[in-house]
Amino acid sequence: MTESGTLELRAVEKTFAVDDADVRALADVSFTVRAGEFVSIVGPSGCGKSTLLRLVAGLETPDAGELIFDGALVSGPSLRRGIVFQDHRLFPWLTVEANVALGLLKSAESERSKLDAARRYLALVGLSGFEKAYPHQLSGGMAQRASIARSLAARPQILLLDEPLGALDSLTRGQMQAELLRLWQHEGVTMLMVTHDVSEAVYLSDRIVVMDSNPGRVRDIVTVDAPKPRARHDAIVAALTEQLVDRLETVVR
Repeated sequence: MTESGTLELRAVEKTFAVDDADVRALADVSFTVRAGEFVSIVGPSGCGKSTLLRLVAGLETPDAGELIFDGALVSGPSLRRGIVFQDHRLFPWLTVEANVALGLLKSAESERSKLDAARRYLALVGLSGFEKAYPHQLSGGMAQRASIARSLAARPQILLLDEPLGALDSLTRGQMQAELLRLWQHEGVTMLMVTHDVSEAVYLSDRIVVMDSNPGRVRDIVTVDAPKPRARHDAIVAALTEQLVDRLETVVR
């Protein structure tokens, strides 16, 4: 039996029509994310990283191949596959707790239960006391915490992260990386993250999928053999970061 939170991609392909020409975004992409793993995808711009995440979320459909989640074919969006984007996408006219409760919009729970759950997850991401605030009253890092809380409130088996920290300043980004790691350990949810930041991928991930472009395809899958939590300047972490940067530089040459 497949363990809850397991994702398998089998020879996935995707082509888009751009200016009356076909652009092959993904070709023969295959890999597995094990239940409870934190896996990152890195690669040059245009290698199909975000497209891949949208396919897993069920927001796009592949032209060929299969995406299997917990033994079932991915055929559309599901609360079991949460997604967090680079911009927080909070509704400005709703309070923070109302935004988080939207993650339970399709749930059969009562409105009282949804608000209680929203408050629990806001507390989990360190936003207790901001339940009645509006998005414009939050910093960028706080808004992204609220976005993550909204996705977690639905209790997904996998959380998909599309450059979730890319818009933050370096100090806030470092703090949010540690926060993501804490949430992953607390919730035990499988995480699949797209990032341009190689050091971020090494700091957070169990494994890293390295992609080529034109078309997007898997070049390598690297295991990070360093215990968590990791020191950013640990010799193993620093050496692996340098190796991955070198590999990516050869991709774009």
